[in-house]
Amino acid sequence: MTTATEDRYTIISSDCHAGANHKTYREYLESSWHDEFDAWRGKYRNPFRDLQDDGRSRNWDNDRRISEQHTDGVVAEITFPNTVPPFFPTGTLIAPQPTDKDLPRRLAGIRAHNRWLADFCAEYPERRAGIGQIFLNDIDEAVADVKWIAEHNLRGGALIPSIAPNSDLPPLFHPRYDPVWAACEEHDVVMTLHSGGTGMPDYGDSPAAGPMFVIETPFFSNRSMWHLIMGGVFERYPGLKAVFTEQGFGWVPDILRRLDGLHAQMSMTGRTGELGFSADSVLPEKPSFYFERNIWIGISFPGPNEMRLLDRVGDHKVMWGSDYPHVEGTYPYSREGIRFALHDRDEESMRRILAGNAAEVYNFDLDALAPLAAEHGPTVAEIAEPLSDIPKDATSPAFWGK
Repeated sequence: MTTATEDRYTIISSDCHAGANHKTYREYLESSWHDEFDAWRGKYRNPFRDLQDDGRSRNWDNDRRISEQHTDGVVAEITFPNTVPPFFPTGTLIAPQPTDKDLPRRLAGIRAHNRWLADFCAEYPERRAGIGQIFLNDIDEAVADVKWIAEHNLRGGALIPSIAPNSDLPPLFHPRYDPVWAACEEHDVVMTLHSGGTGMPDYGDSPAAGPMFVIETPFFSNRSMWHLIMGGVFERYPGLKAVFTEQGFGWVPDILRRLDGLHAQMSMTGRTGELGFSADSVLPEKPSFYFERNIWIGISFPGPNEMRLLDRVGDHKVMWGSDYPHVEGTYPYSREGIRFALHDRDEESMRRILAGNAAEVYNFDLDALAPLAAEHGPTVAEIAEPLSDIPKDATSPAFWGK
């Protein structure tokens, strides 16, 4: 597989983040909400370091964003949300799901973001696959937003929220959501689930709540995978493509082993221990079959320990990501991060991980990206060189936590 010149790699980051500032979001908000938005904006205070001071403009400044990513070796991206849309209490990836009362305001907010994102991606359509946002509170509205995402070429797909166990909404395996999955399949909209707080229980303001959030967020994000698989979503909608991003992948082999083991018991005996199962709860295929057919993993800032498990998942299922412009991302040391974790992979495998898989899932044109990669992509020889010294000011867990 060749995705650039023969001696350079094309890099598509499967995990980048962008958004507008509040002034710009107001321009994309329906005018009927302007007065309420102005009142909300006057009380809002931003808690995020990467959305303050000089760092904020990385989210929307084309010249800065492209220049910094080119320096990092990245020529294209899947674009997740980052800044705080109108009427949100915090960033969209960690905000709890709206209540029924708050839904109209929050829905207006994500639609303002989606409109902005469609324009943002249209400026560089060969480089950006934007991910639109939806809520699952109102199924008709969610289906309408999936169709809008498809019609406006947000080929990154739809950001599917995880559902918290104490939410008023049913879990993702519930058939209530089938019209949404059907719309995604019909319109070829990728379902993407990013690690975040939407699926977290509310632990209140206990001093331990913060550490619990960090420790447990991966679990409550990961569980959406077994909800969708074991709930038969991929059996009912075989054409779906689902991506799990910034959740690592070291957990995947053990989960698939456990799911396949449970499926074997359900198929052979109809029970496990004293717990029996109805016939309609048994999938016709093993859970690992649906993973192989329907699911990919966005591996954001992977480290060498995790990469040792890659062959148990398959290099055709993973897509490298920088998490730009987040503090935990690999920028400005993505080249070094890739060398640190991946220097010993062969070239064909590297081309799949760095660009080929993302091009397949998100419909990037690798020929259109080749001239950019020829100018800005790292060389094959560079990436094959083991990293001897970790940059002293690197802030990514890729270098010290994985």
